[in-house]
Amino acid sequence: MGNNKINIRGLVLTARRKYFNTSTATVVVALIIAASWAWGALSMMERNYALQKELDDKYRQLQLADLETSALEIEQKYFKTREYQELAARKNLGLVMPGESVLILPANTAKATSAQSSSESAVAKPSNFSQWMKFFSGGNVKPATYN
Repeated sequence: MGNNKINIRGLVLTARRKYFNTSTATVVVALIIAASWAWGALSMMERNYALQKELDDKYRQLQLADLETSALEIEQKYFKTREYQELAARKNLGLVMPGESVLILPANTAKATSAQSSSESAVAKPSNFSQWMKFFSGGNVKPATYN
């Protein structure tokens, strides 16, 4: 029993001399500093990534707003043209050019329904099976266009 006490005390003293000295403490402090530096760098990279993503989203929103603005400006210019004014007058006021005559049919006459059915029959919709076959064979793929 006494021998075990001496061995444990000797091991503790040996461990203190070997591992708990100034050079070991310096290495541990250096590792802690390096780990904190790496952690800080990673957190800063994550923050920069999130900010860049937010900036890209704002830039896309700006581009979209610019496109919408330019589309509305073009539409406004179109509404000011003589062509649009003439079409609007024809549609809304029922006006016609000299020499033209307008034929207005009631909604449920034979001529109106036959004209409607002939336009619908001209465009025959393919069957569901043929649409799936076209899809699987790649018939729906449109070639890419590059501007």
